Amino acid sequence: LNEETVISDIEELKKWSVQPTVLAIGECGLDKVCSTDFLLQKVIFLKQVQWANELQKPLIIHCVKAHEDVLQLLSKHQNKVPVIFHGFNKNKELALKIISKGYYISFGKDLQHQRVRELMASLSPENLFLETDDSETEIEKIYILAAEALQITEDSLSLQLQKNAAAVFGVAAIQL
Repeated sequence: LNEETVISDIEELKKWSVQPTVLAIGECGLDKVCSTDFLLQKVIFLKQVQWANELQKPLIIHCVKAHEDVLQLLSKHQNKVPVIFHGFNKNKELALKIISKGYYISFGKDLQHQRVRELMASLSPENLFLETDDSETEIEKIYILAAEALQITEDSLSLQLQKNAAAVFGVAAIQL
């Protein structure tokens, strides 16, 4: 990302994101570790939030050391679409804060760590998703770890995740 291409990048996003097979806007968000200027990230993130709300498509959030900033911007700009914080591996307090806003949390490869499984176990499955992201960890392994953490069967977990997907993406979207 850079200032010279922001307008064309947003136009490219708009061009492709109106396609019916595009279910969400993202990954978008804020990252305090990357080299892109943080103010520029905020400008772009807000444009993505506004576009997602205009299209009525969910947001998939990438967030590194900026969760409070993301939550504040979503609230300040009256986000109305579902939000999924992907690759979550933070603490219970932050997880509960995200969930209290009606947002979702997605867990992936970090479920291999006991601390993350314990965190997941303290949350309601109605607010969760699973992912592989760019990990080499198989989704089957992530399902096993999640089901064990939640103390439910993989079938029950699968049914709950389908309900969550229908709530976020719409019933038709989960049949794609």
